[in-house]
Amino acid sequence: MRIDTLTYSNVQTQGARQRAWLREHSPQHLQHSAALMLQALYQRSPSASPSTLILGAGACTEVPLEDLARHSDEVVLADFDLASMQQARSELASPVLRRHIRLLEGDISGGISASLHRLITQQPWDTLIPQGARAVFDAAAACLEQCPVPDPPRIDDLGAGEFGLVASSLVLSQLFSYPLLDILDHIQRLAPALVGEQERHHRYQEAAQSFRVRVIQSHLHLLRELVDTGGLIALLSDIRGFAFNTMGTDHEHRRAIPLVPRVFSDLVRENFTVLEESHWEWITNLPEKDKFGRGYEVVGYLLM
Repeated sequence: MRIDTLTYSNVQTQGARQRAWLREHSPQHLQHSAALMLQALYQRSPSASPSTLILGAGACTEVPLEDLARHSDEVVLADFDLASMQQARSELASPVLRRHIRLLEGDISGGISASLHRLITQQPWDTLIPQGARAVFDAAAACLEQCPVPDPPRIDDLGAGEFGLVASSLVLSQLFSYPLLDILDHIQRLAPALVGEQERHHRYQEAAQSFRVRVIQSHLHLLRELVDTGGLIALLSDIRGFAFNTMGTDHEHRRAIPLVPRVFSDLVRENFTVLEESHWEWITNLPEKDKFGRGYEVVGYLLM
């Protein structure tokens, strides 16, 4: 499962070294991310819980962890990747602040990847593949349709209304994209000739989109459950990827890659009052001689 490789991939893409790279090449991403979380921290009601939760914390590349620790009784970092969270805590110079940090290792989706994996392994792929792409992607669609999505997920040691600030830090799209990649990875291993055929399979596309929406709803409901009365939510998510071969603002040189369904904004507004909405770009790779650069369009919400 892709989620099992998270620690390895985070070593390449997160932490102090990546933060230094972003300061040089994509400073607005760090600035907007930190500003939104700190705005939520300072604007939460004085009566709200003084504890803070970061979902999808990883190595806290974009998280202003020192400021959050100084102004919270406790900061809980929750992620599947324990090593990255340990790295983030160790970067705090003050032993006092380090003691404010609690690490919670776990799958914040509630085990979606594992549930889908069980369904995938139950399919009779050996008999489906000779029947062609339609049979294979009908089975893949059935796996997505049948996959349970906890709504909201139950996460040990996180109580309802426990936090005055809940931040979802650029993790939302991973919650559905990793399981979707798992099923395509499985098909590619067994029938590489069928790679790409999913784009022409209507039932699979509908099942994948419905799966994305269910996972998004689940995560939004988790945020709503965990925040205290008077508390605030900072929700940061990539919404579109893009590949580019020229630096600058000329979008003619870009190839867009949709990530979240168009209804995402509507779903947010159905669940919360939006106090602020910001948009910015996050560059992750610069173009090289024979490679496109990569980046993401990000939305940040301050929610109540």
